[in-house]
Amino acid sequence: MTLRAFLAAIVVGLALSSPAAACTLCSCTASASGFSFGNYDPSASSPNDTSGTVTLNCTGVVSLMGTIDIAASPGTSGDATARQMAQGGDRLNYNLYTGSNRISIWGTGVNGTSTISATLNGLLVFSQSVTVYGRLPAHQWVKAGAYADSIIVTITY
Repeated sequence: MTLRAFLAAIVVGLALSSPAAACTLCSCTASASGFSFGNYDPSASSPNDTSGTVTLNCTGVVSLMGTIDIAASPGTSGDATARQMAQGGDRLNYNLYTGSNRISIWGTGVNGTSTISATLNGLLVFSQSVTVYGRLPAHQWVKAGAYADSIIVTITY
């Protein structure tokens, strides 16, 4: 039997920041790649790691010195520090991180989590991709099958 783990969807939303906005008269879109952990072997001694990207595309008067903050919801578990994928009532622990060292948990910037900041680097048109890192801890003995979670990504500019 095969155990497959993946984020079913990363839904992207946009939010405007305070009056000192980094992007004036902007229109932005964002997209995210799915994070597939592939087949998971609970007897493996190492965690299962993956990565994906969030890509932002904005048009408007962009500040060269501003930033865009990228936050992530906690998903099924309701706690970004303890994310879980689900298959019915069964749960598989995993998490998303802001760096390849997988130390800083990607979240909303509260309760021990961090957001990702991207520097604005253009006038009239701005495009930026950031990498997000995922990890499934080793030795989780769960039923075989497909496990999934959905994360909402919020872009603040």
